[in-house]
Amino acid sequence: MHNRRVTTALSALTEMPDPKFVMVGDGYRVATYCWEEDDEDGPTVVLVHGFASSTRDNWVNTGWVRDLRRAGFRVLALDQRGHGHSDKPHLPSAYDLRALAGDVETVLDTYLADEAFYIGYSLGARVGWEVASDFGERIPRVVLGGVPDGVPLARLNREQAREYCEHGTPVTDPVTQNYITLAERVGGNDLLALLSIADAMATAGAADPDPADAPDQPILFATGSQDAILEGSKALAAGIPNGRFVEIPDRNHFNTPGSRDFRSAALAFLTEE
Repeated sequence: MHNRRVTTALSALTEMPDPKFVMVGDGYRVATYCWEEDDEDGPTVVLVHGFASSTRDNWVNTGWVRDLRRAGFRVLALDQRGHGHSDKPHLPSAYDLRALAGDVETVLDTYLADEAFYIGYSLGARVGWEVASDFGERIPRVVLGGVPDGVPLARLNREQAREYCEHGTPVTDPVTQNYITLAERVGGNDLLALLSIADAMATAGAADPDPADAPDQPILFATGSQDAILEGSKALAAGIPNGRFVEIPDRNHFNTPGSRDFRSAALAFLTEE
């Protein structure tokens, strides 16, 4: 009986609404999710996951949605194109950073959210920099976890990844293998679509975030103490007018989203007076 109660509790923790599909500007379908009550008037937060992840993997299974709901937030989320239940084109041109940011704006419009806090991780954090810059009047506060200080996915060996995808050639680069392991762990991932994202990020359209042209609103940067991008993320936070930084102890780039310390720091930042 005890085991049955535990299983039921865990199932409730990871329950998700069915995706609502939104057609974005260039004709792709993006899966979106909303947690709210009919009479709810609390603040809205939008969650944007990282590369090779999904709403469920990044935000639901790790307790983020649960904690945000308990704190009184209306929660919106999307599977970024190329991920989860969203369309997965094999064209690098489909993954321009401005297009990914535009998908977030479309989600806000669809759910009639004039204003929303933003929480993004890794690729979702890099998209968040664009979101905060492009339509910052709608985004009063921003949490960027594991934000690349340079071009996203720059550490991924795309040539080895392509050889693995197309010919099954073993990967020797450890960082690339970590990305592939992550991608294969999340059900429904399409490795060629993910590789197209990496190709897109390597173009001029995915240039480094520029502190000289930073968003104006308060931004909390959070990066794991064992993440290779730690010092770069610290420098980015220190280089902008309203940046703050929190180091997540004993976490690397791949397991920081599951940290209670990360969730607590983000909630404190979003709810402070």
